[in-house]
Amino acid sequence: MISDKAGNYLVDIAKQSVKYFLETGKTLIKPEDYPVELDEELGVFVTLNKNNNLRGCIGYAEPIKPVIDATIEVAISAAFNDPRFNPVSEKEYDELDFEVTVLTKPEIIEVVDYEQYFDEIEIGRDGLIIQKGYARGLLLPQVAPENMFTTEEFLEHTCMKAGISADSWMDESCDVYKFQGQIFK
Repeated sequence: MISDKAGNYLVDIAKQSVKYFLETGKTLIKPEDYPVELDEELGVFVTLNKNNNLRGCIGYAEPIKPVIDATIEVAISAAFNDPRFNPVSEKEYDELDFEVTVLTKPEIIEVVDYEQYFDEIEIGRDGLIIQKGYARGLLLPQVAPENMFTTEEFLEHTCMKAGISADSWMDESCDVYKFQGQIFK
């Protein structure tokens, strides 16, 4: 994954991106002096919290662009385009806590019987993606411990995030992926 220095840099660039967009309505141009390791294509999510409550969270599960570029883009999306929330206002900015989660590539969990998921998923380490047809839901690794989910509850909530029934994870037509994340605050 990436170094702590690079991760902390991503948190700073996420903050700068939102502030710059608030002030100008434009996307921040990435600085020339960023850590070179941030050119690696990695999945990334930016989470905004206000008073310990979710205020926005958007990201890329797949590594589709350099993580520095993806962070700038998803920070702005988390602040202004998360459909669950109104856009962040200038007066709110100083109340926000920024969190950047850099992801490993998702890997499908191959099981013969759905009960094997309990051996394959580790709460606090793994994030989940559940896909059934066009429906897809993702929960970051920190969601389960923050909400004291069991493995079964984590699977159920990921299904609900996808907009499918909570027990869909038991269905053979449902794909379950896991990934890990490095969290920087």
